[in-house]
Amino acid sequence: MSAPATSDSRLIDLFLDMLAAERGAGDNTLSAYRRDLEDLAGFLRHAGQDFSAASTQALRDYLADLDARGFKSSSVARRLSATRHLFRFLLEERIRADDPAAILSGPKRGRPLPKVLSIADVDRLLSRAREFMQASGQSAAQQVRAARLHCLLEVLYATGLRVSELVSLPLSAARRDARMIVVRGKGDKERLVPLNESARQAMADYLAVMTSAQDAKGEQKKAPKPSKWLFPSFGESGHLTRQHFARDLKDLAVAAGLPARLVSPHVVRHAFASHLLHNGADLRIVQTLLGHTDISTTQIYTHVVEERLKSLVRDLHPLAEG
Repeated sequence: MSAPATSDSRLIDLFLDMLAAERGAGDNTLSAYRRDLEDLAGFLRHAGQDFSAASTQALRDYLADLDARGFKSSSVARRLSATRHLFRFLLEERIRADDPAAILSGPKRGRPLPKVLSIADVDRLLSRAREFMQASGQSAAQQVRAARLHCLLEVLYATGLRVSELVSLPLSAARRDARMIVVRGKGDKERLVPLNESARQAMADYLAVMTSAQDAKGEQKKAPKPSKWLFPSFGESGHLTRQHFARDLKDLAVAAGLPARLVSPHVVRHAFASHLLHNGADLRIVQTLLGHTDISTTQIYTHVVEERLKSLVRDLHPLAEG
């Protein structure tokens, strides 16, 4: 039973190498594919099959097993997508003579509307973050953490960056005269994102607090070498992790009187997009700002546009009821 596992592991590596080299897939995408395909390989191994010989029925059994394990339809659909891509690759590379996944059908699923914070909710978060930053009696480390959280939130709401893009911003993004920042997004693609005055000021305040803390530390011992990251950390990546920011943001939500389950970096990104559209921004512009390759991804926000159009007709049409 060990031979199929070894073979499948090798095929997964080949497939992921192709995604990285030819399609520019990022680390997060590759990790998700690996996780899904290793789960499929494990299921097939227990059924006495492997990728090179798996039947369509075996793949159907796998989808049924996911359902029995309580996977949401969105998760089943994602794993089906990974399965289809893998077997198409195996066919193209002539590792298989057929594609057993080609006729598979996935679960029907509606496209859920994103959770959206109101403008008032975002104001509450920002106000609470400012209060923490300005609180007296804090240690240098506490001051840095509070200023960092305020800066992260201001920049996130001002730009709509993905959380992975936000935490990995270079120090150069905080230049005081910067009106735009270059963001490296999915597939290593770059885009320009404008910065408003609030975000620039938050960056300046954060850097001032961090510099003051480093100077105080340098009085006791040689100051550490400056980091190239705007939000440095001692972890392997060298910068703050997505998980760390997400935890801090949920703690801030509770302090601001908002349910922690409704607040995350991704929800703030949704708020950025929804509030822009509600105030009249073009969907294509929002697509560019968010870094969406396909306009269909941005169209989850069309409900915001539709509501705004209804309001315009209701308020401005000469025959609208008073």
